[in-house]
Amino acid sequence: MTAGWYTPLEDDRLLCTLCPRACKLRDGQRGMCFVRERVGAEIVLSTYGRSSGFCIDPIEKKPLNHFLPGTPVLSFGTAGCNLACKFCQNHEISKSRSVDATASEASPERIAQAALQAGCRSVAFTYNDPVIFYEYALDTAAACRALGVKSVAVTAGYLTEPARPGFFAAMDAANIDLKGFLPDFYRRLTGSEIEPVLETIAYAIQEARTWVELTTLLIPGENDSEAEIEALTTWVKETCGADTPLHFTAFHPDFRMMKHPKTPLETLLKAREIGLKAGLRHVYIGNAHHVAAQSTYCSGCGVRVIGRDWHQLSDWHLDDTGACTICHTPLPGVFDGPPGTWGRQRRPVKLA
Repeated sequence: MTAGWYTPLEDDRLLCTLCPRACKLRDGQRGMCFVRERVGAEIVLSTYGRSSGFCIDPIEKKPLNHFLPGTPVLSFGTAGCNLACKFCQNHEISKSRSVDATASEASPERIAQAALQAGCRSVAFTYNDPVIFYEYALDTAAACRALGVKSVAVTAGYLTEPARPGFFAAMDAANIDLKGFLPDFYRRLTGSEIEPVLETIAYAIQEARTWVELTTLLIPGENDSEAEIEALTTWVKETCGADTPLHFTAFHPDFRMMKHPKTPLETLLKAREIGLKAGLRHVYIGNAHHVAAQSTYCSGCGVRVIGRDWHQLSDWHLDDTGACTICHTPLPGVFDGPPGTWGRQRRPVKLA
């Protein structure tokens, strides 16, 4: 499919304007993302309509704790990525050309119908970053919206200013990775720059209607110092607001960082403590078991309004609008009736 987001240069190359990498392509060349390719006088999205696989997950796995809690989400991705994270935990998908060679055909309309038939309240563009399959993601989001199914982006937020409005207008919710808070970390371990990510987060929170939660994967010795976490959480509070949920998740050795130790639970809990001290009201930990730090509390009376054991909900003290049943303080997020009952299930599915 012909892609958008490119402009001709005087030297006969085409400049991709979708993400800050600004790849300049001659005929037959692909961008760093692998999926946007120059063919003749245009750039095409080679993975349009081609998925690396589908799975029904709990929405909390994205992670989204304030968006239709307990409901199932149909998750899928494609091949490729526009970052080069040395710690990528989905590298079999994002870095492999063989994934695209064996991809399943799936039109936007078929995905929306499959989600509806499976009882999923939403579809998530995940496993790799939907920014690189922008047109496919937006067409699928439109097909979902026509059927009353919501759309979720799991993204690193590495896209240009002109591309942000269209992307977030299509998404009902997003979890954006804030991978660290130092430019050096981004350059060394992701091959990218932090500033466009901060600008994307600020745009999504301040100007879009998308529900946004943030995630930081804490890697021992790389981005887990108390000083960096204090700076990060202070920025989130000042830029995004006290009600923006922030997830600190545990690293496990993967891809090109196999010799790094996994993140201790104590590090995650300390990061959560720092975030709460900075004034954030909803700070969570992930990839580790700790019911208290995975649960949600009312900012008004302090009662545990949503209990979580991994992705299994327990306590529920919210009315159908998402307000605390004890003190009636609204919980920020997207709530629609009683909680879902999907629990911890993870169910791979095939689209006919």
